[in-house]
Amino acid sequence: MICVSIGRGRHRFMMAEHRHLVEQGAELVELRLDYINGEVNIRRLLADRPCPVVITCRRERDGGKWNKGEEKRLLLLRTAIAEGVEYVDLEEDIAVQIPRFGSTRRIISYHDFHKTPEDLEGLHRHLASLDADIVKISTMANHPHDNLRMLELIRRSKIPTIGICMGEIGIPTRILAGKYGAPFTYATFHHERALAPGQLTFQQMKEVYRYDEINTETDVYGVVADPVAHSLSPLIHNAAFQYLKLNKVYVPFRVPREHLNQFLEDCQQLGVKGLSVTIPHKEVMVSQLTQADGAVRGIGACNTVIFEGKDRLGYNTDYRAAMESLEEAMGIPAGAEAPLRGKTALILGAGGVGKAIAYGLIRRGASVVVTDGIAEKAHQLAQQFQCRFAEWPLRHSVPADILVNATPIGMHPNVDETPFERRHMKPSMVVFDAVYNPENTLFIKEARAQNCKVVTGLEMFVRQAALQFKLFTGHDAPVELMREVVRRSIAAVKY
Repeated sequence: MICVSIGRGRHRFMMAEHRHLVEQGAELVELRLDYINGEVNIRRLLADRPCPVVITCRRERDGGKWNKGEEKRLLLLRTAIAEGVEYVDLEEDIAVQIPRFGSTRRIISYHDFHKTPEDLEGLHRHLASLDADIVKISTMANHPHDNLRMLELIRRSKIPTIGICMGEIGIPTRILAGKYGAPFTYATFHHERALAPGQLTFQQMKEVYRYDEINTETDVYGVVADPVAHSLSPLIHNAAFQYLKLNKVYVPFRVPREHLNQFLEDCQQLGVKGLSVTIPHKEVMVSQLTQADGAVRGIGACNTVIFEGKDRLGYNTDYRAAMESLEEAMGIPAGAEAPLRGKTALILGAGGVGKAIAYGLIRRGASVVVTDGIAEKAHQLAQQFQCRFAEWPLRHSVPADILVNATPIGMHPNVDETPFERRHMKPSMVVFDAVYNPENTLFIKEARAQNCKVVTGLEMFVRQAALQFKLFTGHDAPVELMREVVRRSIAAVKY
């Protein structure tokens, strides 16, 4: 079950939002009294309530907005209990001051907005001893391992426990809480009104992650990146799981580079079956694999990991997706031998995607030139693939038939940037942008204006995801559905 937190300044707005959420399928809401301006009328808020309610009044020191005095706050909480509210949230330091009464269930809560304490078990025992019906622990995640610690605490607890790690790193605890036995998790009404760091919206939890369908048998997949909030991979993979009625969920994992080793060790306990891998982990992931396919070995970058027991199997679907997208745009039949012989390709960017595309182009006979804002990266790639290297300031002087942007330049929110000046684009060029959000980058728009043939990053993104989906599930991906989900999400213009 999802508890939706409502924090509004006026009673009528809070009540209207409550009714609207129930119409949208909400089964439980949290009314945050600390957000109400002026005097709080508990009876008005609870009268004719359309679904069960958690009453919370959070002090400023606990991350809330209440600053009208502690005695007044305690009186509000006692009044809510007297009015028969279904749940009341009590911080651990006031729990003994507010006795049990009637049928109201007591949530004894603890919040730490700076860290996740080392001794979670001891903290939990203390909270449970305060006549708790439910224990709630909400702490800041500074390390991905905090997620496993929190979820394992939920699983082992004999008393119903809500364990949440806040912040972007902690998002998996919000999505996977039910799999580990939490009575409910929390969401916000709207992304602009998140009441805690990392809180997802009710719509995301319900429609993207299908929280209420997650159970102990649900297989977990995800994307590992840093940052990860911008990724559209959860949208398309979860939509595909739902379309094929698969008991699987795809989760965003924000993992800083220095924590990757520990995270991969945690994956087995988290029940993770497969990962999409993106910036900044594609290259370093190679050293973490027990087996790698030929493309991963040839490219030196991995964008897909499958867990089989203790084995980590690595694949690179970027390479195939990019070549399929490019060949289709150029009208090259599948299976043609050395179809790009005699063509020169200039690749802007020498990261994981640049390596994958260079590998594919060289295998298809193209003469490849690589460049990057960090010259050493491009020089190393050129040595690795025995192709040519160009200094970044000289990129416009390279005569190219195929121009590829494998940098993040032009990616949302920096949509007014381009890695290549329009005046140097020629109508004879095929211009390929690996950036997919937005689909129609400034780079692509200017290529179209020069009458170049273009390949957008959306095609590559969807194709690589479809190949990943096949590796994850053994099923063919619903490609058109995936494409439509991405286009709806980024509101791309269809040409």
